[in-house]
Amino acid sequence: MTAEYLLRRIGVFFLVIWGAATFNFILPRIADVNPIEERMSQLASRGAVTSGNTEAMIKHFEKRFGLDKPLLEQYVRYIWNFARFDFGFSIAFFPTQVRSVISQALPWTLVLVTMSSLIYMFLGMALGALVAWPGASRAFKLLFPPIMALSAIPYYLVGIALIHFFAFQLEWFPLGGGYTVGSSPGWDFDFYLDAAKHAILPALSIILVSIGFSAIGMRGMMVTTQGEDYMLLAEAKGAKSWRLFAWYGVRNAMLPQITSFALTLGHVVSGVILVEVVFGYPGIGTMLLQSIRNFDYTLLYGIVYLVILSIALATLILDLIYPRLDPRITYAPRS
Repeated sequence: MTAEYLLRRIGVFFLVIWGAATFNFILPRIADVNPIEERMSQLASRGAVTSGNTEAMIKHFEKRFGLDKPLLEQYVRYIWNFARFDFGFSIAFFPTQVRSVISQALPWTLVLVTMSSLIYMFLGMALGALVAWPGASRAFKLLFPPIMALSAIPYYLVGIALIHFFAFQLEWFPLGGGYTVGSSPGWDFDFYLDAAKHAILPALSIILVSIGFSAIGMRGMMVTTQGEDYMLLAEAKGAKSWRLFAWYGVRNAMLPQITSFALTLGHVVSGVILVEVVFGYPGIGTMLLQSIRNFDYTLLYGIVYLVILSIALATLILDLIYPRLDPRITYAPRS
């Protein structure tokens, strides 16, 4: 890997982050709604504030959040603060900082995304490889069509179906939430077991929908590798079937799947957000919905910015380590 390519790739990374952050700044303002006025209206409807001091409070908080400044000045301050990961205070949860609100929800989403992604990638690659392998059982080929049919259904619809059958009808799992109501999060085995039970259905909805994409890509690559010279040579030398399958077939076919995983990461994350809303899961998705409902610009900015940053960073890291995974790939200029 050359220094020129590394600098260019890092430059593209920061350019993508800047463009996405700019779009993130503009999009909520298209609604042309004053978030402070909207929040005050919500509080007034609940009797939390009186009509006599509403105007003064609106002006005070507009100044406090910098909404009284010109739009360009707000944008410059927004970019500068986000470059330092300073998200400021949440409008809906004031005086709590956005960083504190996100830190409470982020671990739930990270665990859900990480575990479900690893499971569906492993199962998808295994299923796709076995479907394409001539010596595999016919049962895998029969399992492939329904798995592919599920990939055409949105995450949240599968989640609703799982809630109906396994939580409402059979009562095997909780209807929603991240843990049992009344229990307090703690570093103990009982709480982890309870949280895992609540996470099964959300994770299962992600796995069932995503496994088909991984399987069909792996099947195509396995069909391609079976005609390669190294496979024919190994077979001619008398290599055993399991070694041909695992060492020569799967090992070479799985490399493009890693790239596919990075490219579909954004789709998975966006699907997880909707799944969390359906299940009432206490993650980033539920917090994002609350920020949209409350016109909480600062919290909305912080959540979307972190999602964009995580996807861009995962893609960058994969791009940089890919030559280590496949020695045939090089970013050095051709002579």
